[in-house]
Amino acid sequence: MTAPGLEGLLAAELAVLGIVPGDSEPGGVAFAASLMQLADALLRVRTANRITVRLGTFAARSFGELERHAARLPWADIIPPGTAVHFRITSKKSRLYHQDAIAERLERVALAAITGTRAVRAPSAAEVMEDDVTVVPAIQRIIVRAHRDEFTLSADAAGALLHFRGWRQAVAKAPLRETLAAGLLHASGWHGGAAGPTLPMLDPFCGSGTIAIEAALIARRMAPGRGRRFAAEAWPGFDQSVFGVVRERAAAEELPTASIQIGGCDRDAGAIAAATANAERAGVANDVQFTRATISQLPPDDGEGMIVTNPPYGTRIGERTALRDLYATLGRVMAEQRPRWQLVMLSADHMLDVAVGLPLQDILRTTNGGIPVRVVAIRS
Repeated sequence: MTAPGLEGLLAAELAVLGIVPGDSEPGGVAFAASLMQLADALLRVRTANRITVRLGTFAARSFGELERHAARLPWADIIPPGTAVHFRITSKKSRLYHQDAIAERLERVALAAITGTRAVRAPSAAEVMEDDVTVVPAIQRIIVRAHRDEFTLSADAAGALLHFRGWRQAVAKAPLRETLAAGLLHASGWHGGAAGPTLPMLDPFCGSGTIAIEAALIARRMAPGRGRRFAAEAWPGFDQSVFGVVRERAAAEELPTASIQIGGCDRDAGAIAAATANAERAGVANDVQFTRATISQLPPDDGEGMIVTNPPYGTRIGERTALRDLYATLGRVMAEQRPRWQLVMLSADHMLDVAVGLPLQDILRTTNGGIPVRVVAIRS
């Protein structure tokens, strides 16, 4: 699962890992994988929010049918004794539509199959482990989708959402998810040297440093999941040695330093402090240079480079109007101070795009915090 619009980027990441991507749908890409490939995807894929494993698909028009089919699923393979289970239900155009009633029947089946487990109904309780991704979650999430009486049940293999890398504890205002930051970098074509020479990268509105830190991790070939654990590591049906193998292999591929200049700046001193602390936790403090500066204070640069950024955008008319000058300054800096640099940014408002004063090309559309956004670019 990924943010809508990033399916092609996720499919490309899977292909690099030797996993053949299957059918795509809004927010997701299906694929078949061995246990080793599943562990590799959990550890290495940067743009996925979740990775789930299909347990079964069946038709059910009554609760009796639902329970009979559910009882045949391999619960013992994915729920360790003593682990709580949470069913996340969506039902559309099905005879069985009451989500709590569906969850109750599925809980009955799972609890009968696994000794010592318990059910957690409240979504807030099921998310309790997401603040600590360094340990295996104690709650196994099962995602249930019912559509026109066909039920699909999948086990969440990640646990905490995959944008939790384990290093971002200090945050600035309106932080960008790490998965979307990676998607922005992938969409820009910036690869950190993985496919040959690449350009210096700068985020002039860096906030807590997410884009620059993701760039440094890419440049260092450091797996995004290197500092966390996954729900699948506790599955009884999963060979636990597999994770040791993929972690060792990923660690062996890491580079000691980034081979390209990566930077971030922000006018807010608190944001720079947060970005610096996050870079330390991510292990890339020596690979990213964070500086307190406004966009107008960027020094001239006659060379080539790439600005990849998530500039502020207001959701109210007064805010958007006040931001016009900021976007105009960005365009002026690009044209006068860094004419050979490329710009790739998230945009939520065409009015602000116009204020940049340079031709912007749409690359893709997605969402950020529930707000529709576009990735736009100025190419050199």
